[in-house]
Amino acid sequence: MEDRLPVNAASRLGRAIARTDFDLSQQKFIGGHVFPLQSRGARHTIVPTISFDREKTKVMLKNCKSRGVSISSALFAICNIAWARTRPDGWELPTMMYSALNMRPNLMADKRLNDSYWFIAIGYFNVVLPSFLPKSGDIQGTFWHRARSAKTQSIKAAKSKMANSRCWEMANLRGTRARVWAKEDDDKAAGIAAPPKPATVAAGEVSKPKSPSKALIGLSLLGNLDGMYKHATFPEIKLHTLTTGSRQRSGGMLLFGYTFVEKLWVSLGYDENGFEEETVKLFWKKVIEAIDELLL
Repeated sequence: MEDRLPVNAASRLGRAIARTDFDLSQQKFIGGHVFPLQSRGARHTIVPTISFDREKTKVMLKNCKSRGVSISSALFAICNIAWARTRPDGWELPTMMYSALNMRPNLMADKRLNDSYWFIAIGYFNVVLPSFLPKSGDIQGTFWHRARSAKTQSIKAAKSKMANSRCWEMANLRGTRARVWAKEDDDKAAGIAAPPKPATVAAGEVSKPKSPSKALIGLSLLGNLDGMYKHATFPEIKLHTLTTGSRQRSGGMLLFGYTFVEKLWVSLGYDENGFEEETVKLFWKKVIEAIDELLL
């Protein structure tokens, strides 16, 4: 995909500008919250799923529309509130979450090839929200304010003039990381001891404190899938459930949110052998409670 993005990286100046912009943008993404890891064996992904009936879904959509946000933006705020109620500490650092950005309309080359869904065409963006809850107890006001903040951050990422180059740089970075992880996995399987990590600061130098950039969770926000699955085209088939899935490494987690057959569906796909079980189950419980409390 990145080879079809129109980026000005051919010249040394264009490459330097793209890299500098990417580095500066990454410095803004501060996140100090993660789910506690606890390895209990080989990866085993499970996907607990809930749905809300058509009437409740209509109410949720109406409430979101009246406040100028979408269900997608609201789900960022739902996760934010749910996490604050799960682990009420470390509030001095914000919570960061990530999601996918559709890059398909930006691609060059043959339109039929770019419109093909046989390959993924996504970038990534982050949403950063405060971790603390208000002492005033105005959870409703806080929730909708953070939903609007998530919307603003999402639009800014999508409409940025540097979106293509940032996606290109991120693809390179993720590719480098993937190759490092693959080699570590191969070496471990072959019984090769990992070499010591090189020192990042030379002796006598003073290192500059770096803000943490940890993502709590990824959100896969698929929108209204009734526009994609043309129910009327297959009158003898009644579609009622969509089973989600994702390619996850060990210790992966992704929350899905979408509407299908006029119902809101939310699911949490995660490696149940990679996380502290009690924390994940409490968070999922708080997500469901927050949806009932804040969206209805």
